Amino acid sequence: MLYLIYGEDVPDSLALRATSRPAHLARLHELQEQGRLLLAGPCPAIDSIDPGPAGFSGSLIVAEFVSLDAAREWANVDPYLLSGVYAKVTVKPFRKVLPG
Repeated sequence: MLYLIYGEDVPDSLALRATSRPAHLARLHELQEQGRLLLAGPCPAIDSIDPGPAGFSGSLIVAEFVSLDAAREWANVDPYLLSGVYAKVTVKPFRKVLPG
């Protein structure tokens, strides 16, 4: 089943993101190689593809896991959470409808 993982950044998280980004991306690439990643990306803090020093307000991941508990376990050891980038992480079941 698919699960939505949304991490909400702490204020002024840009420097923390830069430090933890390689490890965070490595885990996402692993999901992608396993064919389990539907989409992933950051939410700019301003209305711009490149928010510059404004940074990001959070990140969204939609990926396949065997259970809600497995998705939560995966999210709970994300480098962004462990390094303090995320203030809060929400994990919910997700049902893709469109595009088909």
